[in-house]
Amino acid sequence: MRRFAPLVAAALLALALVGALALGPVRLPVGDVIGALGQLAGLPVAAEPQAVAVVGALRMPRAILAALAGAVLGLAGALTQGLFRNPLADPGVLGIAGGASLGAVSAIFFGFAALSVWALPATGFIGGLAAALLVSRIARSDGRTPVATLLLAGIAVNALAMSLTGIVVYASDDRQLRDISLWLMGSVGGATAIRIWILVPFAALLLVGLPFFARGLDALMLGEREAVHLGVGIETLKAGVIGCVALAVGAVVSCVGPIGFVGLVVPHIARMFLGPGHRLLLPVSTLAGAALLVAADTFARLVVAPAELPVGLVTAAIGAPFFAAMVARSKRRLAI
Repeated sequence: MRRFAPLVAAALLALALVGALALGPVRLPVGDVIGALGQLAGLPVAAEPQAVAVVGALRMPRAILAALAGAVLGLAGALTQGLFRNPLADPGVLGIAGGASLGAVSAIFFGFAALSVWALPATGFIGGLAAALLVSRIARSDGRTPVATLLLAGIAVNALAMSLTGIVVYASDDRQLRDISLWLMGSVGGATAIRIWILVPFAALLLVGLPFFARGLDALMLGEREAVHLGVGIETLKAGVIGCVALAVGAVVSCVGPIGFVGLVVPHIARMFLGPGHRLLLPVSTLAGAALLVAADTFARLVVAPAELPVGLVTAAIGAPFFAAMVARSKRRLAI
């Protein structure tokens, strides 16, 4: 049954994508959505012009951006939890989201964001990468990167970045404050081809590393010494995971803002069904993360229509109770 898990996750993603393309202020029959997709793909099929316009210009870019961002966050969360051997870890513990937020908020405050469509993603990406490099530099000692030190350094750098972000927010005027607040809530509403193409190479980078990561993280679950005896290069594995997660999550946050809990909730649910082995856990977390964020964005567009909620608020509303349940469950285990 476990071997069919990737197919089930892929089916959920396909269902979420069809729902995202069909639902909205103008509801489209599934047949019109399929016809529109066929015509947009260059196939000789008949399609309603209105459906082609709505799907091609409005909903498909947004759904693709949400799927890419969700896939990266789900996979990055599974990798981070495997690296720290802790199901409560997520990419935020490396300080990436805090650094990217500081970079993007600074760009809005100093007016760089208005100069080019590349400015906001670029500053956010640089901020996330700088935070990850700082965390790695603080944690590294004698050619090694102890996981516990890495976690503490990530917490410290994230707290510093959030503090500086708060100072920038405090000094902002009303217009800047509105732009910053909307960005910090996280949204895929600004989906453009540029933002999609920014994410594609970083998502591909994570996917290419899947076989190496899965084998290494499975061995790491036994302990670092045991993993070394099994022939795994521990420091190479840590550097690979941290580097790929930092690049990919930094790109996501710079394009859609900080979207929390996807990287925490999705891998944890996948692990409950699949167990701790990463050969299935990593691809399923990727597909399920994409499905969750596409579905959450569709809900965000519909629940207060014709307005829409930032998708980061929806994922937080889903993830916070789930996180509280996880903590309560851990508390009961500790009591035993």
